[in-house]
Amino acid sequence: MIQLVTLSPIKEKKDLKILALFTSIYCRDHHSAERNVLIGLPEQLAALERYPCCTVCHEFLVYAVERRLNCPLEERPSCKHCTIHCYRPDYREKVSEIMRYSGKSLIKKGRLDLLWHYLF
Repeated sequence: MIQLVTLSPIKEKKDLKILALFTSIYCRDHHSAERNVLIGLPEQLAALERYPCCTVCHEFLVYAVERRLNCPLEERPSCKHCTIHCYRPDYREKVSEIMRYSGKSLIKKGRLDLLWHYLF
């Protein structure tokens, strides 16, 4: 179970929702294993349960959510603009791969609202 520190109602929930969406899309297109709803998330993040993932992607997403919620910086930047990078190197590479693939996929499908997040 992830321990909830402080969750900014708008920005962090949105960032985590985008991460869950992107991970779910990446998982759907790259993994053939059975996908299940996310469990072990804080009550405030119950909306993320609608993004099913395989076991491997679920572990990654729980790790990423935990890191985001426990960010030591007072003003939490987007992870790609962070100066300290609290992800392990293999997970940093994985999140870049997921964001790159899913962002392009969604933009091609007409989700132009995500273009801002993808570019910045």
